[in-house]
Amino acid sequence: MGRGASNITARVAASLGELASVAPQFQRALDVPYGGVLTTLPALLALGLLDCSDDALNKLPDGYYGLDSLLMLLCFMALSRLDTMESLRYQAPGEWGKLLGLDRAPEVRTLRSKVKILSAGGKAANWSTALCQRWMQDQPGQAGVLYVDGHTRVYHGHQTKLPKHYVARQKLCLRATVDYWVNATDGAPFFAVNKVVDPGLINTMEEDIVPRLQRDIPNQPDAASLAADPHLHRFTLVYDREGYSPDMMYRLKKKRIACLSYHKFPGENWAHDEFTEHQVTLASGCIVKMKLAERGSCLSNRLWVREVRKLTGTGHQVAIITTDYRTNLMQLSAQLFARWAQENYFKYAREHFGLDRLADYCTEEITDPISVVNPDYRRLEGQIRSANGKLARVTAEFGAFSMEATMEPDKMESYIVNKALLQEKIESLRLIVTDLKAKRKETPRHIDVKELPEAQRFAKLSTHSKHFIDAIKMISYRAETAMANVLRESLTRPDEARALLRAIYSTEADLLPDFDNNTLTVRLHHLAQNVSDQSVHLLCHALNQTDTVFPGTNLRMNFELGSTKIPLALA
Repeated sequence: MGRGASNITARVAASLGELASVAPQFQRALDVPYGGVLTTLPALLALGLLDCSDDALNKLPDGYYGLDSLLMLLCFMALSRLDTMESLRYQAPGEWGKLLGLDRAPEVRTLRSKVKILSAGGKAANWSTALCQRWMQDQPGQAGVLYVDGHTRVYHGHQTKLPKHYVARQKLCLRATVDYWVNATDGAPFFAVNKVVDPGLINTMEEDIVPRLQRDIPNQPDAASLAADPHLHRFTLVYDREGYSPDMMYRLKKKRIACLSYHKFPGENWAHDEFTEHQVTLASGCIVKMKLAERGSCLSNRLWVREVRKLTGTGHQVAIITTDYRTNLMQLSAQLFARWAQENYFKYAREHFGLDRLADYCTEEITDPISVVNPDYRRLEGQIRSANGKLARVTAEFGAFSMEATMEPDKMESYIVNKALLQEKIESLRLIVTDLKAKRKETPRHIDVKELPEAQRFAKLSTHSKHFIDAIKMISYRAETAMANVLRESLTRPDEARALLRAIYSTEADLLPDFDNNTLTVRLHHLAQNVSDQSVHLLCHALNQTDTVFPGTNLRMNFELGSTKIPLALA
């Protein structure tokens, strides 16, 4: 039954098929490691952790561990910075079981098998979609302006040789897959689209992201409102220079979707007297002063857009273009410069939530028609670049040789011979370049994956479990964000809210159930500083206002901070 197992009756019943899942049964316990992570449960339940799971995920077979316990355990692990399921192997199973009201947590082998069952057949993607729709319904204001960007996940394994992608943070071309994320203004994630072969931001937005947003975003203007106001739009997409495309902006404008991005080719600087100082309220609530100016701008496809420029202290002008003709330039500036919240999410989630970690080590055959760069075309491209480089060097040598020409009779003959040799070499290289370009023209640039040579074919990493684990990490990040927003009000340094939360999650706690009054008191131990304790007091007060009942029980959770120890003999 495993180390720490004490509920023998229920485990025997589960092994005989007589128990669908065990119900939580809390007992008094002191100094439970990671007990502070229970403070996240009200936020996790409010985000729909358990609401959408029964319908969207596969049904677990009857056994000891139920779906609710598994989902809570995975979220607690993520928030406690156990970024892989294997990390649970080095934790005391009995102590983690106390957080769930069980005798012990499941083994890693059991946890992996349950996750595989839940996410099989693409069900995890359905669950992630249901959660995304719920978040947009609960906070429709966040869905009005959405940020889209790609994140490269480097793969260091040996299961398959994935195509190489440029990884900007490492400035290298590495084997990787690309996830295109859609986030809110504060960086909170909505969903991600995985691409084995990167088709680019423009292609992904138009083929995958926009159709889904058109279907899922609530409170979009109806046809009558759009017809009455030609400047009204459904929602706004914010992206960086990678997505700059006047043609795409025109197509999205036809769908009444506004775009906001940087101008990739801004042209000459504007006169400084055009800029006036404005007070801009950022997404964080901070108010900053910016020197802004606005003009109408005609792009290369004759699309008229608004162009807003910000004048920095060094004299540099940041150019912004948008097809949003209603929002004032202060809000537009705040929306675009809030794009860094998405970059911060990538960095924070990668470091603290193991965003790039593999959920399993399986591969799948690529059945979709995915185009890749033709290896023959890439080889010809390399040969053309090499031949052009040689031609440039020989041409430069020929020019320098002509500049140093001498008319001395004894050197004239060698000069003529050497010049003729260089000329012959130039002509030969030109013929090689012309021949290679002709071959490149006849070679298709892209081919289907199935048309690749056998030695260069690759499989894709399995995404079923990844969708499931990514959804767990998104819920966990959103729960932490909600708690950080509560803590920031009491901190003199609001940026330290997440660091304080990490300290709370890792602190010990006493679990004190009161079955007469139907309460479960979670008594947190004191933190390192008194100022931190004051913030925790306020957080506990806010959590108690939610009247959260622990799932599977009738115990209302009560959070407090104190050092009073109750001997187990007297409990």
